[in-house]
Amino acid sequence: MKHSEKDFDLVVVGGGHAGVEAALIAAQLGLSVALVTLDPKTIARMSCNPAIGGLAKGQMVREIDILGGTMPFAADQTGLQFKMLNRSKGRSVWSPRAQVDKRAYETTVQKSVKNCLGLTVVAGESVDILESVSAVSGILLRDGSRISSRAVILTCGTFLNGLIHIGNRKIRAGRMGEPGANGMTEALVARGLKSGRLKTGTPPRLLRASINWKKTSEIAGDKYPVPFSCRTTNFQPPNISCHSVRTNSECHKIIHENLELSPIFSGDILGIGPRYCPSIEDKIHRFAHRDSHMLFLEPEWRDSDQIYVNGFSTSLPESVQLKALRHVPGLKNVQLLRPGYAIEYDYFFPSQHRATLESKFITGLFFAGQINGTSGYEEAAAQGLLAGINATAAIQNKEPLTLTRNEAYIGVLIDDLITKDTLEPYRMFTSRAEHRLILRYTNADRRLLDKARAHRLITDRHYAFLRKKLDATDDVQKALHKSLDPLQINPFLLARNERPLKQRQPASHILKRPGISIQDIPEDLFDAIDLSAFELHQRNEILAEAETAIKYAGYIQRQNKTIARMQRQEQHRIPGDIDYLSIVSLSTEGREKLCNIRPETLGQAMRISGVSPADISVLSVLLYKHP
Repeated sequence: MKHSEKDFDLVVVGGGHAGVEAALIAAQLGLSVALVTLDPKTIARMSCNPAIGGLAKGQMVREIDILGGTMPFAADQTGLQFKMLNRSKGRSVWSPRAQVDKRAYETTVQKSVKNCLGLTVVAGESVDILESVSAVSGILLRDGSRISSRAVILTCGTFLNGLIHIGNRKIRAGRMGEPGANGMTEALVARGLKSGRLKTGTPPRLLRASINWKKTSEIAGDKYPVPFSCRTTNFQPPNISCHSVRTNSECHKIIHENLELSPIFSGDILGIGPRYCPSIEDKIHRFAHRDSHMLFLEPEWRDSDQIYVNGFSTSLPESVQLKALRHVPGLKNVQLLRPGYAIEYDYFFPSQHRATLESKFITGLFFAGQINGTSGYEEAAAQGLLAGINATAAIQNKEPLTLTRNEAYIGVLIDDLITKDTLEPYRMFTSRAEHRLILRYTNADRRLLDKARAHRLITDRHYAFLRKKLDATDDVQKALHKSLDPLQINPFLLARNERPLKQRQPASHILKRPGISIQDIPEDLFDAIDLSAFELHQRNEILAEAETAIKYAGYIQRQNKTIARMQRQEQHRIPGDIDYLSIVSLSTEGREKLCNIRPETLGQAMRISGVSPADISVLSVLLYKHP
């Protein structure tokens, strides 16, 4: 499909999770958008695991929802099983996760793309950007046609010079069965941008009928499931079980004997793989003392014949994969529908981007997703959404949306990328967020609602509903400060083996006892609060949020004080043209790191590895003397 000049406001390259979010939000904000993809039939494809959410990722999906993203609602519509992870731990790390019907998810998102006004899907391969005076002006396609635009977002996934490895077999592809993309890396490197090489992998898919399910352990979802999206109503998803099995010494022995056949160990793969999601051969090698590893057998869609083996990512030869799996209980006669494989691909060092995800060197060029060195659908979607919002803001001459580390997991993600420069595939964890106590999945609306409103990312109806939900939470919290008579509460306390009251005491004081929950507080305390407009999961969240605010008040206040101190550094901006190499009082490493990262604020400079406290002191004095 050929296009003349000045066809679109924005071009988004790539139809994965980052590209979809970027294109949809920009079109909804009024831009004319071209979504360029090699194959329109693969838009929003879940190329790896059939799941959305998880530890820290579930919090990000909630944030994506408040900021107008598509992933949360689509996951709710197509989920097969919903589960809250980490319930045995503190509330800051509770994380929602859903097994998803991959086919239905893809179809649902593609329908949204098709029905989105202002969004045009273009089938083609992008090989270069077009430039005008150091600013992007469009893209060049493989067939020689040009698409003109005022901004470009690159979301190329694993397709840039993608190379699949299965044993010593190599296939040039972006994903199994899909061609890679060549030319864009070389074009950007020629303009001075720095690229690297990473590796990720996927496990084999098994034939359902070949598994002995009696020898597996069943894993059901939650009885009372929680959706991702505030737009989801009448939430009654299916609860389709997953199953688990464990590897054993026989399985490990086969893998260990064939390690030299894995391109990871033979030296064929040069890209760095994900440390926190290693291949099965890497697990066997690194954790030789472990007798077994857990594997999860997950259906890829409703009534799927194809089972995803979560935990068995591998690039071993197909015959070795099959032999090893057949020593696992329940998999004695298993058949492969598709072998596992590793894939190498190009990415661009994200320290070359601003907090808006716009290039520091080419105006109007944005990067999002795995091209920035991340892994995971959720990380990609979050970046795509932010890039789409900020590309739109740049075109419409409006303020960009940037999120700090204390406002959102998305803020942690972006700050880590642009400050620390990922040398391995980046994956979000709760441990990466130093303020995770205030970044709960249940308060994403409170944290981000006003920003969503200011940037026109949420409808009036949903804004009004969420504001009502926040008001109800505040009302419950106020009610908890009322005093209870011993006659009211003592029966509940004695039933919990708790010390009874001798005199009236505020319910909030009682709630701070570790063994007491808000469900133990007499219901008549909340009689004046009308929660009838909310569904069960929403009422539960209102109560949980009010309870959390009471139980963790001291910790939250302490974190807020720390944040207030840090914000002073975050607000102190650093001129973009500062010559770090000329500041002789900085350490040599500090000069090099500051020159490479070129932080936008003093707070960002403080988080750069290799920049010492002494360097920050020198920089602070210089900035305050010459603001």
